[in-house]
Order: sequence, then C-alpha cells, then structure tokens
Amino acid sequence: MQRSNARFVERLPLVLKRPIYAYALTLIFCVAALLLRFAAEPLLPTGYPFVTFFPAVILSSFLFGIRPGIFAAVLCGFASWYVFIPPMFGFALNPAVAVAMLFYTGVVVIDILLIHFMQRANFNLAVERERSRMLADNRELLFRELQHRVSNNLQVVAAMLSLQRRQIDNDVARRALDDASARLALVGRISRALYDPLGNGQDIGAFLTALSADIVDASGRQDLIISVAAPDAMRLDSDMAVSFALIVAEAVSNAIEHGLPDRAGCIQVTVSAAQGALILEVADDGKGVPSDFDSTNGQSLGLRIVNALASQLGGRFALFPGQAGGTVARLDLPAAVAC
Repeated sequence: MQRSNARFVERLPLVLKRPIYAYALTLIFCVAALLLRFAAEPLLPTGYPFVTFFPAVILSSFLFGIRPGIFAAVLCGFASWYVFIPPMFGFALNPAVAVAMLFYTGVVVIDILLIHFMQRANFNLAVERERSRMLADNRELLFRELQHRVSNNLQVVAAMLSLQRRQIDNDVARRALDDASARLALVGRISRALYDPLGNGQDIGAFLTALSADIVDASGRQDLIISVAAPDAMRLDSDMAVSFALIVAEAVSNAIEHGLPDRAGCIQVTVSAAQGALILEVADDGKGVPSDFDSTNGQSLGLRIVNALASQLGGRFALFPGQAGGTVARLDLPAAVAC
C-alpha cells in the first residue's frame, strides 16, 4: 500500500492524454467549490468568501501542475469576488475588496509555487531513484557475471589437472593431483553461491544443505543419508564462506571416504551457537577414530589444510570419537563469523 502511494506521488503532476482533460477536471473542482460555498453560506459568518476555493486551487495544482493551478486560482478568484464579496453579483472595487483580493492572490501564489517546487524536487528524486535502481541492477549483473567467470576458470584449472594426471605414473603424485582437482572443482561449483553482492552473507542452513548434497552427489554414493541442522536466520559472513565451505567439504568427504567407505550410513551436519562462539559438527556412524587420535598432528594433506583454514578463521578444528560410535569433526569459530 505504501509502495503504491509512493508510485502515485512520483507520477505527479498527472500527464493526461489531452491537456483539455486536466482543465475540464479543474473546472469541475471549481464548480464543486462554488456549490460547497453556497451550501455553507448559512453556517459561515460574514467575511469568508474564499474558504472553499483554496482546496480547489491546491488540488488542481497538486494533480495537474502549475498551469491548471493558475487556471483554478483565476477562476475561483473571480467567482468568489463576483458572488460572495459585497456588493454581491458584481465586481465592485474598493480598498477592502482590494485587500481581500491581494490576500487571496498571495495565498494561492504561495500554494501553487510550493506545490510546483515540491513536485520538481519529487520528480528529480524519482529520476535519481530510478538511476540508482538501474546502477544496482547493473552492478548485480556484473557481479554475477564475474562470479560465473571465476567459477568457469576454476573448473578449467581442475580439468587441466585431471588431464595432467594421465601423464604421471607416480601413485602419490596422481593422488595429489586428484585431491587438488577435486578441491578446485568443488570451489568452482559452489563459488557462484558463496557471495552476495549486497553483502548480506549466506544463510548457513541453506548453504550447508546445498553444499552437503553436492558433495554426496559427487561421491556417487546412493546409500548415504545426510542431514543438516542449523538455527533459523543465522548467516555466514561472506568473507569467510570459501574457507568455511572447504572445511565442511573436507569433513564430509572424510566421513564418506574413511568413516563409511564400504557400507551405508548417516552423516549429520549441525551448527549451533554457544558461549559467544559458532560450533560446527559433522558426525557419522562409521568406523570411528582411535580415542587418542590427534587431528592437529595429522599427516594427511586434507587435515593440514583444514587446520590451516581453521586458524585463518581464528578457530580450532578437531576430530574425536562420537559418543555412540563413529567420528565427530568439530570446528569452533568466533561469533563474529556469523550474524
């Protein structure tokens, strides 16, 4: 409702198909003001000849612009002079009448000029608002195009690494290239959704749901159930999104590859806020890890990358056995990461 009212005000003064329509409607306003003044005559004391004509002038200026407003002012002025200023039904001129007409002229001139200047300012504001909207649309379009190109470039690099892998005989080198290609491909797939040009950040629940489903689909496994639980309306800072996504991807991938390599199972991704910190847990019901396992001293490239990313975010990453079996990967981050 407020938006429709704003749209209407932005279109003022109204531009009708033919100017004669504006003057015809202005004439109707003046006649209505005259009839209303006749009807109010018994209720008004002597000396209020213009009381019903001011609204007609203001309404005409407001709706149709300065020219119909001047037309209404002149028409209403002569009507009030002729009918309601003694001697009635005449254009007698004396000092009292001159003062009254000067008063009327001053009031309607001020009203018309104020309405005109306000409408000009409103028009300029509407133009600037439309220009700002177009700039915002162009900015978003360019932003999304940039993200699309970045994503495509990452996908190309991942494909080049896969091609290079075919020329390497060393198994360790091949696995390293496979890991690098997979990580680049993952970032390429999700980079389009990571950033918001408005800077509002990502909804964590929706973000993790899409990311987890993407990782499971990429693994080709049909026997895994993955679920996500996150507080409503919690958002992730856009600057942290890539690192956060890579940590989640590594934790889910480890659960698939090491916890549930050869059997069906469940993976639960949970986000919670406690004591001013953001806590992410990726739990599976797979084989589990030894009770004395130290993830900070892990030799695998994945764990080293995850620990480095966690430190970059100002947090801590750990792997430990779950209470009901399986493995829990936990990331503790400062509250400033989410909002």
